Amino acid sequence: MTEATPNLEGLLREALAPVEPPEDLVERLESTLMSITEMAVDELEAWELSAMRDPRNWGRPAAAIVLGGTAGAALVLLRARRRAHVAPAGVSGVRDSAERTIRDLGRETRKLLGNL
Repeated sequence: MTEATPNLEGLLREALAPVEPPEDLVERLESTLMSITEMAVDELEAWELSAMRDPRNWGRPAAAIVLGGTAGAALVLLRARRRAHVAPAGVSGVRDSAERTIRDLGRETRKLLGNL
């Protein structure tokens, strides 16, 4: 039984080794999120308010709002995180980092809403 333990530990170490993501992962993710957001906007622009009287027609616009909003929020967070800087240690560093993050989120939200 003692022979299996080192082998098991080695297998676990090998299985749990960190994996580096592809270099273009962020760009692909950003492109996909932007595409989903644009498709949702196109769907919402094609809305006809007169058709909204029938609840059977509410599915596609509701899905467009949920998916577009989620993709847009993820895109804002992704872009803000990309701009995040390493915060210096200490309370003032945390405060500066939080303020910078809030400014970045606001800027990215304004960009996204301005583009749509």
